[in-house]
Amino acid sequence: MENGGGDLEAKIATLLNVEKQMRQVGDVAGTRKAVTDILQLCFEAGAWVTLNEQIVLISKRRGQLKQAVQAMVQQAMQYIDQTPDLDTKIELIKTLNNVSAGKIYVEIERARLIKKLAKIKEEQGLVAEAADLMQEVAVETFGAMAKTEKIAFILEQVRLCLDRQDYVRAQILSRRISPRVFEADASKEKKKPKEAESIVEEAPADIPSLLELKRIYYQLMIRYYAHSNDYLEICRSYKSIYDIPSVKEDPAQWIPVLRKICWYLVLSPHDPMQSSLLNSTLEDKNLSEIPHFRLLLKQLVTMEVIQWTALWETFKDEFENEKNILGGSLGEKAAEDLKLRVIEHVMLLKTILLCLIVLLFIAICLCVI
Repeated sequence: MENGGGDLEAKIATLLNVEKQMRQVGDVAGTRKAVTDILQLCFEAGAWVTLNEQIVLISKRRGQLKQAVQAMVQQAMQYIDQTPDLDTKIELIKTLNNVSAGKIYVEIERARLIKKLAKIKEEQGLVAEAADLMQEVAVETFGAMAKTEKIAFILEQVRLCLDRQDYVRAQILSRRISPRVFEADASKEKKKPKEAESIVEEAPADIPSLLELKRIYYQLMIRYYAHSNDYLEICRSYKSIYDIPSVKEDPAQWIPVLRKICWYLVLSPHDPMQSSLLNSTLEDKNLSEIPHFRLLLKQLVTMEVIQWTALWETFKDEFENEKNILGGSLGEKAAEDLKLRVIEHVMLLKTILLCLIVLLFIAICLCVI
């Protein structure tokens, strides 16, 4: 025993007898109180080894009540941040993790424990181990977990996969979140649960709001799409961030985002989606605040030949300045791809003019004009 010696041992033995009596008669409240009192005794005495031993012992007692195990795990989780050192903290987390493994009634607590352990591993530089730990849990199946907490957990899984450059798994995990979930009206979702439905727990205070999670989600998607230089999807991700009300209300936030939207629109290959986004962006009144970028987009929709050297001289400083703005540089290949887009625009223009000439020739031959 760390502190208290035999006195602590005697008190624990007395409470274990009380717990046994309460458990055998099916007294849920009495069993829960006896269990939490044992943990509180160990905590106040600073007996962390004894605490871990009692957690394991109580969980394995014959016919142990689910409510008592749940109360025990929840009580012990409050002690994690009050442990004297890192090793003690890790040992307590691992003990609680082992006790809660395979028990549906403490699945949410186990997910939170794994998240804490993964954070410690990441701080120690063991990103791969942290990612592997997080992937053990499929929170999307947890009916009682709050929606925002589920999303935050999955986003943490995606982030760790991106940090370890596991882009395939990052994509698979990101698909567990539907972008439509961010458009849901939170006020309409608060309904009284039916009798057969489980009660959804409140999300912890450190879980971001749904709109903040939306921003985090699209920032992670930008990192994923940047790996494959998918400029159009990067642009669409920035557009989703731009549409967040808190971003649109603050020029310091929306101006850097709108700049990125313009650049990635220019870098995207020409297709119907790119053309639609280009025209809708040109109609945005906020673009008047950055007239340089309106001019850049206008050149793509105007049926005129673009001279690469003139364009690069005009926008070179803005292009290079992007690395100092939100989101960082546009990518290693961005300058080359920008030149390709200019060539593509010229070729498209030539194709349109050639088609007009052919149609005019056909019309003359048919004596239409």
